[in-house]
Formats: sequence, C-alpha cells, structure tokens
Amino acid sequence: MANKKINTGIIGYGMSAQVFHAPFLHLNHGFNITKIVERHDQKSREDYPYVEVVTSADDLFDDPAIQLVIITTPNEWHHSLAKKALSAGKHVVLEKPLTITTDQADDLISTARKNEVLLTVYQNRRWDGDFLTVKEIIESGNLGKLVEYESHFDRFRNYSKPNAWREENVPGSGILYDLGPHLIDHALQLFGDPQAVTADIRIQRDGGVTDDYFDLDLQYDHLKVILKAGMLVREPSPRFLLHGTQGSFKKFGLDPQENASKKGITPDQPGWGVDDPDNWGTLNTNIDGLHFRGNIETFHGCYQKFYENVYDAIIHKKEIAVKPEEARNVIRVIELALQSSKEKRTILFLK
Repeated sequence: MANKKINTGIIGYGMSAQVFHAPFLHLNHGFNITKIVERHDQKSREDYPYVEVVTSADDLFDDPAIQLVIITTPNEWHHSLAKKALSAGKHVVLEKPLTITTDQADDLISTARKNEVLLTVYQNRRWDGDFLTVKEIIESGNLGKLVEYESHFDRFRNYSKPNAWREENVPGSGILYDLGPHLIDHALQLFGDPQAVTADIRIQRDGGVTDDYFDLDLQYDHLKVILKAGMLVREPSPRFLLHGTQGSFKKFGLDPQENASKKGITPDQPGWGVDDPDNWGTLNTNIDGLHFRGNIETFHGCYQKFYENVYDAIIHKKEIAVKPEEARNVIRVIELALQSSKEKRTILFLK
C-alpha cells in the first residue's frame, strides 16, 4: 500500500528553501510539493517542474488541498504568516527561529493547539553528526562529570553582504537570531533550561548595523556553557570543546551536510553526512582506570530525519521531535541575552 502523501506549500525560495527544505521534501515520498510562493521569479520551477509557482501566501492558506505550509521568509514575518497558516488549519514548519519574541511564540503555540494542527521548527542541526557524537560522549560518562561545554559557530567575512536582510537593521536580523538558535538549542537539548544568562553581543565589522558577534554564558549547577559565534574568525576555534572530571573532548570542523546540499548532493547519494576523518574529534580520558587518547569517528549526519519525523507526526500521530515549546525557550534565551548585553549584567532565566 502506497504511503499517504502530504500536500505541501513553501513560502519563499531563497537559500533556506533551496538547500534545506525542497531537496529533502522532493526525495521523501511522503510529501508532494504542490505550490511555492515566489514573488518575482520562477526558480523553483526550474528545479522542480511539477511545482506551481504562486505570488501570494494566501494562495496556500486558501487552498483546501494544502496540508502543510513551510515558512522560509525573513524572521520578522514568521509570526504573522504562521498565525494565518495555523488559523487556516494548516500544519506549519517554520525556519528557525520560531519567532522574534516569546510573546509571539506563545501566540503561535496557542493557535496551533486551538486548531489542532502541528507546529514545529527546522532545528536541523540536532541531526549534525558532530552534535550526535557529542551527545553520545556525554551520555557515555567517559568524561566523568561534565564541568564545561563550549560550542562555536565560526565564520570569516569582513564585510556585510549586500542586500542580505540578516545584515540589515530590521527586526530579527543579526548573528544572534541567525546562528544563536542552533547553539542554544543544542545546549537546551543536552542540559535543559539554564539558571541564568550572561551575554556579550557586539558589532565588530566596520560599517555593520546589526550584531555579528556573540558570547553567551549559560549557567547551570556545576556546569559552565559557553556559546560563541562571530564573522571575524579566520582561524577557527574548536566546534566543540568539552571538559569533565575524567577527561576532555575536542572537535574541529562543521558538519558537511549544508555544503553538500549547496553542491547539489542529496541524502540518497553515497557518503552523505560522512565527516572528513581529518575532522574527527579527539577524546582524552581515563576509561575504567586506563588512559585513552585518540580520535573518535563522527556519527553520520542525517538532516533527512527531520522530515521523516514530521511525516510520522502528521500521518501516524507520533511525537514531534522539535517541540514548539522547546523552540520558544530558545527565543527566551535570546531575549535574556539581549537584555544581559545591554544592561551588562547576568539575568536569571525566567520563562
């Protein structure tokens, strides 16, 4: 018996839709990409000739055949578009971040419950191979009691990209709203909500109008969590650096899936999600009283599992992996970080 297909519409066809959403939906036989909203172009038709290109999001909301709406617009439009979609009885996948504020997030969560539809957020980096590896190392206990966790998302571009909304002075722009949700979501998945947040958020590049650097300190009992990202990091720091009472783990390099997708490589091709052995992390610890120092093979990344889970949640009523309440708390940390940096003090985490 053939799988039931979910008729799907995508709002926006920028890099996010082209790299992270459409290729995975196209390969997953549970989804039928029916319509894509493009205001000025028809690029999606070049990539997927079977798709109908429309110019208004209302063409998705008003279409009774559309069951799932994926929103890949600039952050400032997330709340209004998702609210309309949910109110029209559509399931919704939002690009991260869920919204700009927790008030907006709470409103969407309430609207989804009222209309009995699914709301989730594309926190794809839960399926990064390096994060899956770090999670396993922590759970194994091979580091003993973890005392420090540091995660970086380093880039180097010493100028602002022209016509890029993320680098303009608009609501929800800047590196904290762009890369922060990935690093914060990882920390909350591993350790839960922090007790307090201390942040240093800056504009480091000449002529910049929105933040391009952040250093967040999330405080837990007996654990320090450091999350950093910047645009002026020519010599990258470790992607992950963990210290515990029995040892340390250090890992360089970013998960390869994004770059592979940008090159047109898809998850059904050999080598998908496989990390370069040169980037495998180093574990240095005492295991059962014996010293061990060596490389640990990185788990294979698997972004395709996000939409596999979305399908199972909609069709088979299984638990959704990325819960909107979790994505909401990521926004709460961002709000507290902005307050902390502005007021130059530590802020207690209150939901």
